Amino acid sequence: MSDTTTQEKKLQQNHKQSPYDSMLARFNQAADIIGLDQRFRDILSVPERTILVNLPVKLDDGTTRVFQGYRVVHSTVLGPSKGGIRFAPFVDLDEVKALAGWMSFKTALVGLPYGGAKGGIALNPKVRSQDELERITRAYTRALKEVFGEDSDIPAPDMGTSSREMAWIFHEYSRIYGYTPGVVTGKPTHLGGSKGRVQATGWGVMRSTMQAIEKLGMDPKKITCAVQGFGNVGTWTAKFLKDEGLKIVAVSDHTGGYYNEKGLNISDAVSYVRVNGTLSGYEGATKISNDDLLTLKVDVLIPAAIENVITEKNAGDIKARLIVEGANGPISAGADAILESKEILIVPDILANAGGVTVSYFEWVQNRRGHYYSEEEIGEKTYPILYEAFENVWQTRQKYNCTMRLAAYVVAIERLATGIDLEGNF
Repeated sequence: MSDTTTQEKKLQQNHKQSPYDSMLARFNQAADIIGLDQRFRDILSVPERTILVNLPVKLDDGTTRVFQGYRVVHSTVLGPSKGGIRFAPFVDLDEVKALAGWMSFKTALVGLPYGGAKGGIALNPKVRSQDELERITRAYTRALKEVFGEDSDIPAPDMGTSSREMAWIFHEYSRIYGYTPGVVTGKPTHLGGSKGRVQATGWGVMRSTMQAIEKLGMDPKKITCAVQGFGNVGTWTAKFLKDEGLKIVAVSDHTGGYYNEKGLNISDAVSYVRVNGTLSGYEGATKISNDDLLTLKVDVLIPAAIENVITEKNAGDIKARLIVEGANGPISAGADAILESKEILIVPDILANAGGVTVSYFEWVQNRRGHYYSEEEIGEKTYPILYEAFENVWQTRQKYNCTMRLAAYVVAIERLATGIDLEGNF
């Protein structure tokens, strides 16, 4: 079975525009705003550790294939590194380095006692059996057993992985070191996972969207919204925003976009995907392309799929007034200036999708304490963190007369630089 479909090959072309270069470009712009010392620039521009592993795994047909895996620890200056593991055919070192850097900035921005990391394996989970995925995940865990740890590096789900894979990591790691639930977050609740974790990222995107809408003086009951990506983040975001009164007129997955100007029945679309696996053939909307969805005339656009879907090529065609980044790095660095010239407000990924890592933090805390919170308690603890982070970014934006993205980087960089400074010289 091939690990790369035709659609995924197209998506892979987007990754030729280096996400790591985009991350560094934004970092350097923000560093210029505050006159960051060169020492801090040098330290934060590169990862602390880069690990590449080759995983020989026996497949169901009896043959052995070697899968390439990665783990990048960008920073541990503010605490143990934290970051997801993605299974996708286009995963490479450049992408994982960018994602690890974004995690460092994200955890610093929202004030969590974490650094940033990311991991991935180059494979297509859609064409691998459950048994193959389990063997691959366990092999990856064994290869990184000296990297992972509840006080050193804590993985979580990401694109192509879920609570199932986190359960395998938890079990495999515990076979080696003994019962250690805090080594991974995003686990099933009956294995120590936190209530509210599955929907946490989408809930956080919704909260950022609603705060931005309030700042812009917009009426939620009169807002149209398109959500690009209908995986975990996009699905929950669409459901929560519809509950807040927004009209969701378009959603999409890898099979294309689906548009209904009168508004989609999100619950119906979710049920359809649950039965059919994708949105293909969904009759509650008109089929459009993913590219067309991005340029629809809507008030709010939420790219919640992969990196680099908005670039210099299509940024000029974006008609939304507000973009909230549900995915990591959906807008290339080169597109930022174009969107800014169109006076489009962008709530950046390191702020907008921080709900997931925030609830992951509370899962880790619960695992360490052996005391577990209700879903209501999780919401009560998470909301003030996300609200304050947004307000800090908004105020920093006004202070430096810059974009929300650069303001978010400024807040994160200042906290990381302070941590480095307090460590001293050695």
